Order: sequence, then C-alpha cells, then structure tokens
Amino acid sequence: MAVGDAFAWLSALYFRGKLTYAKAFAPKRTFVMAPGLGLVPPALRIGAADLRAMGEVEIESDAFVAPLRRDARKLRAPRVVLLGSIASGKYTETLLDVWGERLLFPSTFVGRGDMSRGGLLLRAAKAGEQLAYAPIHGAMLHGKRPPKL
Repeated sequence: MAVGDAFAWLSALYFRGKLTYAKAFAPKRTFVMAPGLGLVPPALRIGAADLRAMGEVEIESDAFVAPLRRDARKLRAPRVVLLGSIASGKYTETLLDVWGERLLFPSTFVGRGDMSRGGLLLRAAKAGEQLAYAPIHGAMLHGKRPPKL
C-alpha cells in the first residue's frame, strides 16, 4: 500500500485533506513525513512491517528528527509549505532550522484543530483555490478558534 493511502486511512479527514490539497497544488513536489524514514513521496510502497516500525518511532525523538532534517536539507525549493501541525514545535523547530523564512503555512490554520484543517484543505482543493500562505518564522501560531466553516 502507498504510505499516503495508509496515512489517509489511519487519520481519516485530517491527512486525507493534506494529501488531497498537496496533490492538487504541488503534485510533483509532495512529501509525507514518515517516522524514521524522513520525507518520502506519498506513493512509496510500504507493508505491515514498515507501518509497525513507524509506529515505534517517537515523534519528539532523534529517530524522527534526524531523517526529517536529512531529507529537508536535500530539498531545494524557493518555498516549502507545511500542511502539518504548526502550533507545536515538533515539526516547526526542525524545519525552521533548515528552511528558515522559506517555510510557509496556510495562515487560516491558526486556531484550528486537526479536523477543521483537514476539512478546510479538502474544500480548497475541490474549489481549486490555494490558501494564503505566511512564513512560520515570527508568525502567531496560536490564536482564537475561528468560526465554523
């Protein structure tokens, strides 16, 4: 099974929204953060043993961060859009160290939970409308919950 499909099945709306949006607006430049593997294409084939191994990797550990940092350093892009969690440092600290001002996020993520972000991304992809992006560095990442969509 493709890692993107496996993650979409496991986390339902949230990851499905991220993957659908990314494929709509950056189909050849979409990567998944896979625990222990770093940044991988969503079509990467994995098996049950691979999924179990990923489940053993703590998100806030060097086993997660080292491969992520390694692959982030290899990625040459004028800008990178993070569709993952922005309110905690588990991804942003590592990625900001590598990409700095080039690391962007959808500004409408502020104050939204996982499911709200997933739904927002699905609706934007379906409408063919990219969200507005802002640099993560220096941005307000915690905020008041916006009105329901």
